[in-house]
Amino acid sequence: MNKVYPDAASAVADLQDGATVLVGGFGLCGIPEECILAVRDLGRRNLTIVSNNAGTTDHGLVHLLKNRQVKKMMSSYVGENAIFEQQMLSGELDVELIPQGTLAERVRAGGAGIPAFFTATGVGTVVAKGKEVREFEDRSYVMERGITGDFALIKAHRGDTQGNLVFRKTARNFNPLMAMAGRVTVAEVEHLVEPGELNPDEIHTPAIFVQRIFQCRTSNKYIERRTVRKR
Repeated sequence: MNKVYPDAASAVADLQDGATVLVGGFGLCGIPEECILAVRDLGRRNLTIVSNNAGTTDHGLVHLLKNRQVKKMMSSYVGENAIFEQQMLSGELDVELIPQGTLAERVRAGGAGIPAFFTATGVGTVVAKGKEVREFEDRSYVMERGITGDFALIKAHRGDTQGNLVFRKTARNFNPLMAMAGRVTVAEVEHLVEPGELNPDEIHTPAIFVQRIFQCRTSNKYIERRTVRKR
């Protein structure tokens, strides 16, 4: 099975209107930028995007929001993006806010084939509205459903042509989880190598979770918010 694609556009070409798309990254760290731009250029509409956040006003998922391609966002953080804020407050964008740890676990559960689990996070708040709550050892827990997607778009530092991936430092955030939970996982990598060139002990995501891979043409390292020490 040949998993290698020439570029992002060919790797996402069959993504359809109404798809659920899982997107890796945390802030602007480890975002699959070329995949996001390819989806924008593809022009698909009514997308449900599952991502920790929506990038910033200038970078990341904002490109899909500006193009009015996103119907719903499932995220844990909505700051730093004025377009996101405007669309959410106007009611144009359906937003499901999920506690960050719960979001991570919902995606991990989906990738592991676990349909639902119970957590104490959110009990007694709006997060638990309409959800089943049970008592375990004198404590209340709310049931959360696992999350899966039609596509998962992720970014890795290195990958081989079979689909084994290595993430670099903080980019190892939501990317491995999203890779597990996508029906079709597309990995853009900074360095594409041959099988055997990656140390097996250093592989973070095994090839079984990756269906498509390509080497990205650019490797921008944007800073979400620069903080410096006063002299």
